[in-house]
Amino acid sequence: MTQLKDTAISVLDLAPVRDDGNAAQALHNSLDLARHAERLGYNRFWVAEHHNMDGIASSATAVLLGYLAGGTSTIRIGSGGIMLPNHAPLVVAEQFGTLDALYPGRIDLGLGRAPGSDQMTAHALRRDRLGSADDFPSDVEELQYFLGPRQEEQRVIAVPGVDSNIPIWLLGSSLFSAQLAAAKGLPYAFASHFAPRYMHEAIRLYRENFRPSEVLDKPYVMLGVPLVAADSDEEANYLASTVYQRVLALMRGQSLVLRPPVRNMSPEWLPHEKDAVLNMLGMAIIGGPDKVRERVDLLLEKTDADELIFTCDVYEHADRLKSYQILAELKG
Repeated sequence: MTQLKDTAISVLDLAPVRDDGNAAQALHNSLDLARHAERLGYNRFWVAEHHNMDGIASSATAVLLGYLAGGTSTIRIGSGGIMLPNHAPLVVAEQFGTLDALYPGRIDLGLGRAPGSDQMTAHALRRDRLGSADDFPSDVEELQYFLGPRQEEQRVIAVPGVDSNIPIWLLGSSLFSAQLAAAKGLPYAFASHFAPRYMHEAIRLYRENFRPSEVLDKPYVMLGVPLVAADSDEEANYLASTVYQRVLALMRGQSLVLRPPVRNMSPEWLPHEKDAVLNMLGMAIIGGPDKVRERVDLLLEKTDADELIFTCDVYEHADRLKSYQILAELKG
């Protein structure tokens, strides 16, 4: 029996913009994908905060989450994640408190420690606010305070937000957030979809140092996984060339809009660039149904993850829908 059958699966969407498309199309596609994932029985649908990237339309993450939650009815909706250095914790508490008031019991708040942008953009976001990744532990604590029950003589409250106790997740691509999530007894999501290098060490540190809390009595690990599933291995490899081109563009500092797939990537990259792209996508699951099942089972065998959250940035929206449908059918 495949391990996938007993593992929760979710979707991480970056609202990708095509080279011939626009942000509006990308956002409408995001809602269509969320509805598709809901029908297929996916556990949650998250979107990520990125800024100053022309190929990603999810920068106003809380606004987009309201659109997605309003267009669905049962699937959990959340951030993967909100980049906390960019925001005052009170603002995040109010935004997500509002979402929870409108869509109770369906909102997740995943938090990232990085700004999700370059330094110039980070300055434009914060202005005079001295936000820093170094403030992350205290910012998380402050956010928990605003989302928790009102304290005696508490003078600043989040309305909505206070006493909502929205589930907080810590996200990370290194070891820092793994240790913080363990110390605070919070669920942990590792960004293995773009930074697989420290995955096993981060999981080990989190599980070994986990302290039970009011929200979680044992460790809970979710892993990000790039997915390209198709009817055949050959077709999946062809569709994956769009993903390769996007990562290559990121490394080169070029536009991140989705580009059409190509049959041969050799003219597109130099040998060292190919190695770097494939290393970054080391956890990618690309193939027909049999290969996808085999790769997912191997990942679960090696990590014993509680949940997998998949991202799929192929060119045609219909091919994205098909990828998630194939995976859901494999889960059964």
